[in-house]
Amino acid sequence: MDNQKKVSAVIVTYNRLELLKKSIDALLNQEYKLSHIIIVDNNSEEDTKNYLESLGDQINYLRLPENIGGAGGFNRGIRYFVEETEDDFLWIMDDDTIAHPDSLQAFMEYQQQQPNFSFLASKVLWKDGSLAKMNLMGYMNGRRIPDSENRVVETRNATFVSLLLARDVVVKIGLPIVDFFIWGDDIEYTERAARIRPGYFVPTSQVTHATKANVGSSLLEDSSDRTPRYFYHYRNKMYYARQRKMYRKLRAEVRPWLDYIRILFSNTENKKGKLAIIRKGVKAGLKFNPSVEYAQDKKSK
Repeated sequence: MDNQKKVSAVIVTYNRLELLKKSIDALLNQEYKLSHIIIVDNNSEEDTKNYLESLGDQINYLRLPENIGGAGGFNRGIRYFVEETEDDFLWIMDDDTIAHPDSLQAFMEYQQQQPNFSFLASKVLWKDGSLAKMNLMGYMNGRRIPDSENRVVETRNATFVSLLLARDVVVKIGLPIVDFFIWGDDIEYTERAARIRPGYFVPTSQVTHATKANVGSSLLEDSSDRTPRYFYHYRNKMYYARQRKMYRKLRAEVRPWLDYIRILFSNTENKKGKLAIIRKGVKAGLKFNPSVEYAQDKKSK
């Protein structure tokens, strides 16, 4: 038992208390016990603060003075993991991720067989048991991984909805980019990790992503009140596209303009605003060049 690998979990939350309670409860009841549960609170309302404080030493509570987005929250949580713990692995998730009792156990069983990985990603389900459309993953050739896939397969990137990272990889690649604020921070970060060692989809590790509806991200289909946040989608995509090799770089850079054409010839609400946000995001992305921060590894001190 003394040789068992230690794992920290990090959740970033912002004003979703009922989901957060379910997410934390699922972590406290994992078959493979966690060493640390790190909750990063992006300055939520008092009800969230009071609940998290009531958990005492069951969690490590980091309350931020302001909301710095999901990217900023994961930056702070991962820094805490590197600088304040000596755990071997980091398990990342959103506050609407509900882990199954054996989610972590499945990861840890696979890492015993194949320790040479940068990250492992769970199979992400929606509340009805179907694949969560927001978290669909792809094979290395770009084709979508279907629900029927039951093998561990290599993947280029993954979301922060149940992701296990090796400590030495985190130390080498640094932290998520705070300036992303929201959107694409997980794709950029996992692609950065996969340049060190391969990342894998592990279908035996399953979680539920408890979003309101099972839909992907689409500016065309999304409601007009959510249009402004797509600025980060297009700006950030232009940055991480530049880090890719030529074919995938060009494909990613063309995609915003395909979205533009589809919206231009559609009957979507707020068409003018949606077209403007694509132009604004792409233009900002051409000059967007944020720096990567690194944490001081507690194990190396």
